[in-house]
Amino acid sequence: MEKDYSSTLNLPQTEFPMRGNLPKKEPEFLEEFESKDIYNKLLEKNKDKPLFVLHDGPPFANGDIHTGHALNKILKDIIIKHKAMNGYKTPYIPGWDTHGLPIETQAIKKLGVNRFEEGVVKFRQVCKDFAEQYIKNHIVQFKRLGVIGDYEHPYITYEPEFEAKQIEVFGEIAKKGIIYKGLKPVYWCPDCQTALAEAEIEYQEDSTYSIYVKFKVSDDKGVLTGKIDDISDTYFVIWTTTTWTLPGNVAICLNKDFTYGVYKTSKGNLIMAKEMADSVMAKSEITDYSLIAEFNGAELEGILCDHPFLDRKSMIILGDHVTLDAGTGCVHTAPGFGMEDFMVCQNYKDLPIVVSADAKGCMTEEAGKFAGLRYEEANKKIAIDLSETGALLSTEKIKHQYPHCWRCKNPIIYRATEQWFASIDAFKDKAVEAIKEVNWVPKWGEDRITGMVQDRNDWCISRQRTWGVPIPIFYCKKCNKPIINEKTIEKIVELFREKGSNAWYEIDENAFMKELGIKCECGCDEFIKETDIMDVWFDSGSSHAAVLDQREDGVWPCDMYLEGNDQYRGWFQSSLLTAVATKGKAPYKTVLTHGMVVDGEGKKMSKSLGNGIDPIKDICDKLGADILRLWVVSSDYKADVRISQDILKQISEIYRKIRNTARYILGNIHDFNPDTDMVSYDNMLEIDKWAILTLNNVVDKVLKSYDAYEYHILYHTIHNFCVVDMSNFYLDIIKDRLYTEKADSVGRRSAQSAMYKILDALVKMLAPVLAFTTEEIWKEMPHSKDDDTYSVLFNDMPKYDKELNDESIINKWEKIRTVKDAVAKALEIARNEKVIGHSLSASVKLFADNETYNFLVENKDIWETVFIVSNVDIEKENNEKDGYVADNVDNLRVIVSAAEGEKCERCWMIKKSVGTDNEHPTICERCANALK
Repeated sequence: MEKDYSSTLNLPQTEFPMRGNLPKKEPEFLEEFESKDIYNKLLEKNKDKPLFVLHDGPPFANGDIHTGHALNKILKDIIIKHKAMNGYKTPYIPGWDTHGLPIETQAIKKLGVNRFEEGVVKFRQVCKDFAEQYIKNHIVQFKRLGVIGDYEHPYITYEPEFEAKQIEVFGEIAKKGIIYKGLKPVYWCPDCQTALAEAEIEYQEDSTYSIYVKFKVSDDKGVLTGKIDDISDTYFVIWTTTTWTLPGNVAICLNKDFTYGVYKTSKGNLIMAKEMADSVMAKSEITDYSLIAEFNGAELEGILCDHPFLDRKSMIILGDHVTLDAGTGCVHTAPGFGMEDFMVCQNYKDLPIVVSADAKGCMTEEAGKFAGLRYEEANKKIAIDLSETGALLSTEKIKHQYPHCWRCKNPIIYRATEQWFASIDAFKDKAVEAIKEVNWVPKWGEDRITGMVQDRNDWCISRQRTWGVPIPIFYCKKCNKPIINEKTIEKIVELFREKGSNAWYEIDENAFMKELGIKCECGCDEFIKETDIMDVWFDSGSSHAAVLDQREDGVWPCDMYLEGNDQYRGWFQSSLLTAVATKGKAPYKTVLTHGMVVDGEGKKMSKSLGNGIDPIKDICDKLGADILRLWVVSSDYKADVRISQDILKQISEIYRKIRNTARYILGNIHDFNPDTDMVSYDNMLEIDKWAILTLNNVVDKVLKSYDAYEYHILYHTIHNFCVVDMSNFYLDIIKDRLYTEKADSVGRRSAQSAMYKILDALVKMLAPVLAFTTEEIWKEMPHSKDDDTYSVLFNDMPKYDKELNDESIINKWEKIRTVKDAVAKALEIARNEKVIGHSLSASVKLFADNETYNFLVENKDIWETVFIVSNVDIEKENNEKDGYVADNVDNLRVIVSAAEGEKCERCWMIKKSVGTDNEHPTICERCANALK
């Protein structure tokens, strides 16, 4: 009766049960993380280590998370976990932005609330309840991504403590004279009926009509007289793309250095910049024209024109912003509808600021016969009127980038209103200097934010909304003087800290001020409260003070801000400005930015295109969060990151290869105790030394990639190591030794020692990335007495050993790999030609000369194992033509034939020695000796 040799193989008796099935298994691990309180226990473990604080940028709590949120939060989680395993205490306090237009819009839309009909406090409560529900949703969703943090104590911008600190910041800036109220053009959304910050607009391509309009000269101030015959039929020609702003026109701006020509045409004497004349005439279909006079721009200053449809004069003024990029060189100037117009008109004190559109975008009485029209309709009506009166020279349809509201997505207008501003010029130079002290990753971020700060206008910090932090200012009922001082700020801070900002709407302002003993300078003791709220960017921009200054584990400035590259004009900038205005420096030491998430073709994701991918439903619930986390590190996230089902499929396959490498090692170290069975490096077999040396180089690359936040290098390095170095080479070669040698032999223990070190390093290097898989591996693998088995995160990152370096072994095994590749090609040819089946059924004959022959002979004992064949013969090259001629190894020819002998039931090699041992007639001599 033949013996059953399966028990003599060193395979695990039951296959290691580490299957994928992430969507089912990950929630089970989440429950374990919760029960173990991993986050707080990790902080406790690292309590005596130096702090590393990454301050969380707060997402808006007005909808479920998207892939952009997932990218951002996973990157933060990777950094937090890596730093925790690299010698730091890493508190992570998630935050949420909850005030202003984004929440109001969604609350009104989803709950059907009319903010004008509800009482202020009731409406604010509806908004808070709405935001609170999405915060709860976000917490569940972020946890599902494997992101750890202090979810029990997040920071939320509607919390009384936060609001109180924000008032302190506002008060500190106000005390320095930086806050002021003024009439200025601001971005205005007529649909949302509020001012917008620059960070709250986005540009889209719109089609519109540009028009060329004639303004008749009414008083030439003696400049034209004598140089042209008929002044009564003379016109300045302006060009505009916003016809609806013409009722606000009070001036026409020229450049003092340009030369302006007066052209005689069938449509009157037309004045415009000489360089633009031919283009304007062509667009106006004027073919017969002649230059009859020319002037320097400065000479024409002060000339008066008639407004084309209103009883108003339009003055010729000068401004450096006038260019020859488009138009006529004569710029329509309406200071109520443009910042450049507003600023240039400040030089001419008699010019009024006409705001001929109201908060809803409708024309006011100052628009004359167009009053009551919505601005879009006014565009058409005004153009028709100009055409009928002969003032319209020509029209042209153009496409241009036009600002839109980031929430309602509708076009916005520039409109002068009374708003509260922070004077950026008061500390702009200091802000630019503060930027230089920050480490910007990538480096171009520094130039980007510097340019934005240098070019920005004053910050409009007031909003005409209800849901937000009120601007804490009172007005004298008699003289309307705004009142804000240390007493009022201190009392409001105390009030908000106790009751929240709803208290602003509940207090009696007169009783409040009487209690403080405050009267206006004019003697009046009656007051009115400000009804505007602060810009939400002031909310989130104050988070460094509300969180880093107040929390026990806070540190100011913090170590890092990490957000999308859209935050250069958003949170990065608002945080910088509030910090510099109050403390004179930036609130962060490093700013790291990532790109936007786009689809597989590089297109922006949107509901209308149907190309969105839900991170929870489409990825976590179907593939697993670890697939999503691996996707995050797969690309250079500093540029836009592509995602699609095909990309996720590729990531899943790579994940499977990494997982299978770990799974194979786990299955083969089931009986290995690192404290008793470890073979030292010096006593290892040479190929095992090569594996350790290769691992050491991988550790070096991975640690450097973590430190540089270059996670795609980590991804490619580990993937290449698992697939090319391990699965395709090392693990394949040592399989025979693992399965056939005695369980406690030096050879097998040497391989197990190498595999254990490899897995131990791999699981630690991947722990910040694969949140669930690495915990599963850590739970199942054997451990040394020095390991903390509570969680893989409780252990240090592997260390690169700079002393562990043997180039001779590395070079030798690279040559061996090259020879193996050549033989593999020959085996493949033989397999296709049906000469052999499995490689173990092959006998390989190597013909070589010179150094190649010497190298093969020197290592003759390893080739059967390396090639995974049953026999290898080495001969001097005889110049025959048979076999496969290697193209990657000099002087090597390979002939493959069927091996002679019988198949050993134990090692599966074909050997003539099978049957020579009477006690074990079905196995080869080598296996029989192993059993003896």
